[in-house]
Amino acid sequence: MPAYLVVIQKEAIHDPEAFATYHSLTREIASSNLTPKVIYGDVAGLEGLPPEGVVILEFPTMEEAQAWYNSTAYQEALPYRLKASSYQSFIVAGLA
Repeated sequence: MPAYLVVIQKEAIHDPEAFATYHSLTREIASSNLTPKVIYGDVAGLEGLPPEGVVILEFPTMEEAQAWYNSTAYQEALPYRLKASSYQSFIVAGLA
């Protein structure tokens, strides 16, 4: 069953250099089992305040999504994203 890693950017980027570093590091660790579905596309708010940005990555399984997130390479990049802005992230199971 597919799984989706969702990252919601809650506020505008306040450290562009940190975000640029994160962006370059994550481009280097894209894996063959990861399919980008949304990468900071336009957001149309419907209920409540819309987020500043959204990323949705598809993985074949919850375990593969968790393994990618917990990988050494991603964990080295993550502090740059967290320094750049405020985020919420989670993994959700898709439909079989």
